[in-house]
Amino acid sequence: MAIVNFGSLNLDHVYHVPHFCMGGETLLAGDVTEFAGGKGLNQSVAVARSGAAVLHAGMLGAGGEVLRNYLEDNGVDTSLLQRCDAPQGHTVIQVDPAGQNCIVVCGGSNQLVSAEYIDDTLKKFHSGDYLMLQNEISGLSRIISAAHARGLRVVLNASPVNDALLQADLSKLTWLVVNELECMAVAGCEGVMEAYETLKARYPGVGILLTLGSGGSVSWADGEDVRQQAYPARVLDTTGAGDTFAGYFVGCLANGFSRSDAMRFASMAASLAVSRPGAAASIPLMKDVQQALC
Repeated sequence: MAIVNFGSLNLDHVYHVPHFCMGGETLLAGDVTEFAGGKGLNQSVAVARSGAAVLHAGMLGAGGEVLRNYLEDNGVDTSLLQRCDAPQGHTVIQVDPAGQNCIVVCGGSNQLVSAEYIDDTLKKFHSGDYLMLQNEISGLSRIISAAHARGLRVVLNASPVNDALLQADLSKLTWLVVNELECMAVAGCEGVMEAYETLKARYPGVGILLTLGSGGSVSWADGEDVRQQAYPARVLDTTGAGDTFAGYFVGCLANGFSRSDAMRFASMAASLAVSRPGAAASIPLMKDVQQALC
């Protein structure tokens, strides 16, 4: 059973600030660092660190070779990457003293995923294989439809929520992964649990996985809700916590874990990740997660 992650590759520029910058304000950052990132790269690294094999498909732009190297150094198969001349996607991330973040994404190369590349990539996979997606690349609707037609198990982390995501046929997913804000945006509801129930009713054949920050997580599939607590953590940087959770969840499912165990390991992995700086750099190895759960 293969796992392919069709996702973004970003250079993350992280600025530690006393508070998020307001309109018209000039703010002096206390510290600036650069990390390998992008929701796609983060999730591939999380799958690999969970102990599962994963291939990454995506667009490698100018200046992005460091991202290929980072994936390979973390055990991710990069043979499906496609090169282009556009600048590599990047982000500007503000992190406040409480570890919360706000993020501006410049798509760059990530927005040049072609129909031909999608078709050439997906034809290498078969019914029952996992396809992970996020919404930082172009071609989302085509990828979902083509993967569903081939019988792949499609897992979409619905971030960021925009018109392209809302217009995609989410009924073709196997799992829809959302945080509180994404859940409400996709469902069109103001209350998070009302939104969760709305998504369950709207997509009866789709597993819904809702992460609730310090409130833990809850998932719906096969007529049953499964709840998982969040583990205590000293929060340093929440960037990439959701990606860590999603990647561990899929990696554990692919390795035969039950849904409840996959959520348990994903929850601890996310807890460890928020106590460390950076996104991909903060994702723990499975041995660290196992030790923390003992």
